[in-house]
Amino acid sequence: MGKKFFVAGTDTEIGKTTIACGLLEKANQLRLRTLALKPVAAGAERTAEGARNDDALALMQSASIELSYEQVNPVLFAPPIAPHIAAQQAGKRLTVSQLAGYCRGTLMTPSDFALVEGAGGWRVPLSGRETLAGLAVELQLPVILVIGMKLGCLNHALLTAEAIRRDGLPLVGWVANRVDPDMSCFDENVETLKQFLPAPCLGVVPHLPGASPAALAEHLDISPLGY
Repeated sequence: MGKKFFVAGTDTEIGKTTIACGLLEKANQLRLRTLALKPVAAGAERTAEGARNDDALALMQSASIELSYEQVNPVLFAPPIAPHIAAQQAGKRLTVSQLAGYCRGTLMTPSDFALVEGAGGWRVPLSGRETLAGLAVELQLPVILVIGMKLGCLNHALLTAEAIRRDGLPLVGWVANRVDPDMSCFDENVETLKQFLPAPCLGVVPHLPGASPAALAEHLDISPLGY
């Protein structure tokens, strides 16, 4: 069985899915068998096949192993809000063990490079008691951190790395994703992250709105992950 990773972000709307698709494409180029899961998603559109989430569909398109939508995204809420609030509104209870069960079954599919993408930041609540970080812990997955490069990202990145380490998981790599094209001292901020973060940089991605996974893959490197 190949390697599996949890993709976390420093915040919401910082390009976790975009970078995950780029990483999958990079692995595809190496002829690796790839799969990706988005266990919890908030924000759905009605399609002929039923409710669908854009992030989950993008991951399905980028992975080389075909899975059903329900395998990729077992829990989907229509409103694009925090999962625990969406669950409350839908009268559902989310638990880490339930999500871990869904993921374990799908992760048994033979693959070389598998990604489980979180929702929001590391400590996004799932319920009144649990956070989504608990899923990464339950599955014992090493973490790849996507850093949305904008003002304030240094603090977000270092606090997230600290929380990951405190939860007992290894941070195995990070990607600097330039979400703010006007961010001042961009290069200096990336250098600061390289000094402070205890993991290799897997890529520095320029501001590329709407870029294809292939275009993103040019700026990414998965060799520090052992490939």
